Amino acid sequence: MFYRKANKKDYNEILTIWEASVLATHDFLKDKDREEIKREIPSYFDYLAIQLWYEKDELLGFSGINEHHLEMLFLKPDKIGKGYGQAIISSLIKDFNIKTVDVNKDNENATKFYIKNGFHILNQSEIDSSGRPYPILHLKLK
Repeated sequence: MFYRKANKKDYNEILTIWEASVLATHDFLKDKDREEIKREIPSYFDYLAIQLWYEKDELLGFSGINEHHLEMLFLKPDKIGKGYGQAIISSLIKDFNIKTVDVNKDNENATKFYIKNGFHILNQSEIDSSGRPYPILHLKLK
């Protein structure tokens, strides 16, 4: 597995992966909120170090980091649960010194994933960063 830095030409594909992954994993999101977030996501790209993750020549997903915080990690739905996420998070910790991540409290599988990979819950916010009523767990690497 390997990664490369994303560029502006990749942004449409990143957004497509994000939406497919969210549809597969975030059933708690209201459609209206998902559409709003989809419109907001590209505005974050210029402020993140975005990596595209590959197995041979097949794109698996992407990550977005800001300093030592993992802002985004999304895989194509058919790649979820096959060990790719674990390999990616290990690489992000080792190569990018990731220390923290936020996760939707209602996304129980993601919470379990991060805890299994060495994170613990520090605290919780009752709303997301945009003020939507989705509780967020703030996790830190042990």
